[in-house]
Order: sequence, then structure tokens, then C-alpha cells
Amino acid sequence: MDERIIHSLDCVAEGAAHLASVEPRFARALELTGPLPLRRRRDGFETLLIAIVSQQVSVAAADAIWNRLKAARLTGPRKVLRASDDDLRSCGLSRQKIRYARALASAGIRFETLREEPTDEVIRTLVEVPGIGIWTAEIYAMFALGRADVFAPGDLALQESARILFDLDARPGEKALREMAAPWSPWRAVAARLLWSYYRVVKDREGIR
Repeated sequence: MDERIIHSLDCVAEGAAHLASVEPRFARALELTGPLPLRRRRDGFETLLIAIVSQQVSVAAADAIWNRLKAARLTGPRKVLRASDDDLRSCGLSRQKIRYARALASAGIRFETLREEPTDEVIRTLVEVPGIGIWTAEIYAMFALGRADVFAPGDLALQESARILFDLDARPGEKALREMAAPWSPWRAVAARLLWSYYRVVKDREGIR
């Protein structure tokens, strides 16, 4: 695999400098946000389970559910498979998310192998699991695997942040934002970090867990 990996804050700073040089609006946004976060996470089952928990709920709600799952020691695949629906529901998981959590637990994904796979193959592997769509797979590739050129144009906070920063008449849809982000390669994952940070500044709330 020959893809740039974000390992450190120096990598993020390098990407931010590149983006500021090619897009003046990014330069102005960086003046407001300051240095961008690394946002690296450990790869593996837990990180994907967190992503499922976080779907279609606020950051605060996702944190509350995750903390209850941790307190109940229900964050590993075997524990999820052995737990009753009532156990998982009491932590805040909906019926649909319980099904997704069990599907992930039984999928047998070889996470160490994903580290060496091209991003397109990582995403193809992950979206085969019920409950893991393109957004979740892209977030995993971006944060857990550190892929520098992954973007998540289906993310509503990214869409809204782009609308404000680029003074658009309407929030761009997934296809439009994916096309808009093409010139930000090879640092689209840093562009995402910048847009999320900008969203936090202008909206005074987090856009991503």
C-alpha cells in the first residue's frame, strides 16, 4: 500500500499548510480554529462499535451511551454476542443498533489486515457489514487507520461547515461535496478536520465525536 498516513500533529500541520496555500478560505478558517487536532484512534472492533453508536445521535448522546456500554463491559465482540437485547437496550442502543452491533461482532473482520489494505478495499470490506455505510467506513479509514486523503462528504456537519465557509446558497449534498473536495487531495482528511473545527467555532458545538 502506498498511501500517506497521518501519524502525528506534524502531519496534520503539513496538510493544513498545503490546504491554506491552495485555498484562501482555508487559510482564513485556520486563523479562527488554530492548530487542528490529530484525532487518531486505535483501530479495531471498539472503534467501529463507537461509530455505530454515534450514528444519527448527538455527540453528547453517543458519549452517554458509550459510557454505559463501557460500565457494563459490553464493548468487545464476544461480550456483545453473549449479552441479551435487554442488556444492550438498557445502555441506550436501539433495536436496529443492537442488530448492527451483533452483525459487527460476528463479521470476523481481520483488523490487522485492514492496516495494509488500500483505502478502497478497506471501505469495501467494512460496508459488507450491516449497519456500516460509506460514512462509517470513511471515518474509520480516516481516524483509525490515519489515511490522509479520505473525506466523508455524507457528513452533515462537513456539509454545513462547507456551506458557511464557502458562502454557498445551500448545503452541498454528498455528491457535490465529494466533487468540491477533489482539489484538496492529497490532504482531504485534514480538510475534514479543518471543516469540523470550523463548524465547532461557528456553531459552538462539536460536529464529530
